[in-house]
Amino acid sequence: MRAIRAEDRDRIAAFLVERWYDRVVMLDGRAIDAASLPGFVELGDGGILGLVTLLDGVSESEIVTLDAVNAFTGLGTRLVEKAAERAADLRLSRLVVRTTNDNLDALRFYQRRGFRLHRLVPGAIDEERRTKPSIPLIGRYGIPVRDELTLVRDVG
Repeated sequence: MRAIRAEDRDRIAAFLVERWYDRVVMLDGRAIDAASLPGFVELGDGGILGLVTLLDGVSESEIVTLDAVNAFTGLGTRLVEKAAERAADLRLSRLVVRTTNDNLDALRFYQRRGFRLHRLVPGAIDEERRTKPSIPLIGRYGIPVRDELTLVRDVG
């Protein structure tokens, strides 16, 4: 695992389109090009095995995307820990992540790694869908995708 480099950008963009259907992620009504963000990547013979992209604020670093191609291998946890180490090294106080109300797997994953529920924004995804209509109406487990949940982990 290593920090993302300039020469990784095209490969990361293609990976995000494959995994997220787009390299652009909506955050608070802003279109964020996740392929241009800092983060960490795990490469294997077949390409990218894992990726975390990060957006830094004044006091926090936000996980914008997190992917481990093979679940339950510990790679997702290692990516989160690298993100937390980086945030601490930058003297940021916390690591933040957002997910949608249908993503029960992410809620389980992050809480088991020290994140706490912080904020619920009812209808946030409905609003973002106006800017980005490709956001699905129905998500995992047949749950309508409507709301955004923020989880926070202290790192400082």
